[in-house]
Amino acid sequence: MLSEFLPSDQVKDVFEITPAYLKERGIKGVITDLDNTLVAWDQPEATPEIIEWFESLKEAGLQVTIISNNNEDRVGMFSTPLNIPFIHNAKKPTQKAFRQARKTMNLPKEEIVVIGDQLLTDVLGGNRAGLYTILVIPVVESDGFFTKFNRMIERRIMNYFKRKGKLNWED
Repeated sequence: MLSEFLPSDQVKDVFEITPAYLKERGIKGVITDLDNTLVAWDQPEATPEIIEWFESLKEAGLQVTIISNNNEDRVGMFSTPLNIPFIHNAKKPTQKAFRQARKTMNLPKEEIVVIGDQLLTDVLGGNRAGLYTILVIPVVESDGFFTKFNRMIERRIMNYFKRKGKLNWED
């Protein structure tokens, strides 16, 4: 059962996930989390570096969708200026938002990646949907109320994976 929490890959941040990295893996669609994956959970807008990262994905012909458990105002304020489709109140790790994004992208599972900072929402949801998953280190150490609870559980799972040699970075 714990294998559902194991990401396909792990990187420090989204900037390590280049179009070349994705194309090597046959990826044509990117589903990404927002809070603490792209920017701090309390930062309303994209940084210049994130804008540049999105532009590099688009220029390479990759489709991008942001899926967040946050509300429409939060996700829309971030995504709309970037002209990136989004799904808010996604209820990750349930499958509905992942299926919706996949249907909109019109791509097979094998060509979609899920990028996120949480095992309990992003990785679990992506793995259950049969998608390639990439875990990133959270942008900031602080979290919203519900995420703090998730992080306590996550630490136990991550420690297990570290002991087994399946995760290789330090907190």
